[in-house]
Order: sequence, then structure tokens, then C-alpha cells
Amino acid sequence: MSLARRLWTAVEPLHALTYFAPETADAARAAGLRGWWMGYFAGRLAPAGAVDAATGQALCFVFAPGRVGRALPDAWEYAPPERVLRTRLDAVGTALARALPDGLPPEELSALTSLLERAADACDVEDRPLAAAWAGVPRPASPAAPLAASPVASPTERLWLAATVLREHRGDGHLRAAAEHGLTGLDAGVTHAATGRVPHDLLRTTRGWTEEEWDTAAEALVARGLLTPDGLLTASGEALRAAVEARTDELAAPSDTALAEEIVARATPLARHLFDTAAIPDPNPMGVPRP
Repeated sequence: MSLARRLWTAVEPLHALTYFAPETADAARAAGLRGWWMGYFAGRLAPAGAVDAATGQALCFVFAPGRVGRALPDAWEYAPPERVLRTRLDAVGTALARALPDGLPPEELSALTSLLERAADACDVEDRPLAAAWAGVPRPASPAAPLAASPVASPTERLWLAATVLREHRGDGHLRAAAEHGLTGLDAGVTHAATGRVPHDLLRTTRGWTEEEWDTAAEALVARGLLTPDGLLTASGEALRAAVEARTDELAAPSDTALAEEIVARATPLARHLFDTAAIPDPNPMGVPRP
């Protein structure tokens, strides 16, 4: 497994807790948002501002336009991006404090956070719109700095924010890799399901595609020689998926390998704990495995 992929499996669960923690859903409702998916899209895209449905769907490439359109831009009428961001950070900070191992020494949390922030600061976000948006969320200059100018108000919020920059940096690259290999967002989902790593119904329903849309895309992929008629990857399909993942790893390759290795070593036990306590389900829509 490449270092970029090991880094993803170690860091993604620290970010992904936000999608499964009750604190996040409760905070979205308290902010005024209507429904889980409105909370998802508003919470994920808040740093980019009050984006419309078309922009939101472009940023969240694998989701059906109809799913995004039912949440945006209406979400911003209920809660402006600044409020959504503040409540999201509050909630995920509380959720991480609850879900991380009991007795985790504060100095270990601080050390991992510092490493993640160094890695996030090293990310080139020039052509990574969602990573750039999250990288632009101000954080205190140091753990002891005043918090007045930053929405980040706790050590766990700070850890989550840095993990999120890394996660969205990789995610933006993954979208580019899929597009470079001729896959639409729907195609990416169908071929991902065909690998067998994530159940077909889990991917289709969470991404918001109808059975008809999914089946039509599958038929087109059969015609391209990428899927068999029973929905499995052909040899060409397996090669294409491997190429997409390799390109994703290439685009996410850390510039400082020693730093990345230290992050993997420190974050992996925490990621395993989140899986082992069912804070992160397995399988999950992201396809991230227990490291």
C-alpha cells in the first residue's frame, strides 16, 4: 500500500466521524437546517460560502444533482454558512472528544494535531477548491493564541479541521483522476460498487441515484467493456479502477514522507479505535477500510 493510501486510511476516519456522530446531526437541526442531507451538504460546503446547487454538485461530484438540489441553495435561507461552520466545528469537536480513546494523553492529541497542521499547510490547494475552502478556515496561530478571530475553539476541533483539509485535498484529486479516466460521478459510483468493496445499494442510495439512473449507467459501462452484464468489473474495468486509484495516490502523495509516516503511526491507533467501537461503520460509503 502506498504511503498516500496509508495516510488516507489513518486520517479519513478522524474526519469521517462527522458523518456518523449524533452530535453533528443534532447541531445541524439546532442551526435550523431541514433534514440530514441538508446538514451534510451545508456542513461540508460552508467554508466555500453560500454556493448554489450546480456548484455544490460539481464540488460533490459523486452525488446525484437532484440530491444536492434538494438541499442547496435552500440551506442558506435557514442558516448562513458562518453559522453552519461554527456549529459543525462545535459538534465534531464534542464528538471526537467523546469517541477517541479514554485516557488519551493531551500531549499526544496535541502532537498529532501539530503534525496534521504541518501536513495541511504543505498541501498545494491551487486547483483543489474544496481543500482550499477548508484550508482558509482561520485557526489560532498556536494552541495558546487568542481564539477571537477563529471559529476553532477546542483541541479536537483543531485536529478535525487539519484532517479535513488533508481529506478534501485527496478528494479533489480523486475527482480529477476519475474525470481524467473518462468517468462521470455516477460512473465512478457504479464502478466502485463493482469492486465489491462497498455494497451496491449503500453507494447508490447514499449518493442519491435512482435505480433507473444506476442501471442506465451500468449498461453504458457494459458497452464500453468495463462491466460484465452481471455488474462485475471486466479486466479492462479492473485496470481502469486501478489506474484511477493510482492517480489519486499520485495526486495526494505527501511532499514530506517522514512527516506522513509519523502521522500514520500516531493516527492509525485512533482510526482503529473508531472502527472497533463502531463510531465508523464498516463497510461505509467512503470505502475506507480499518487500517
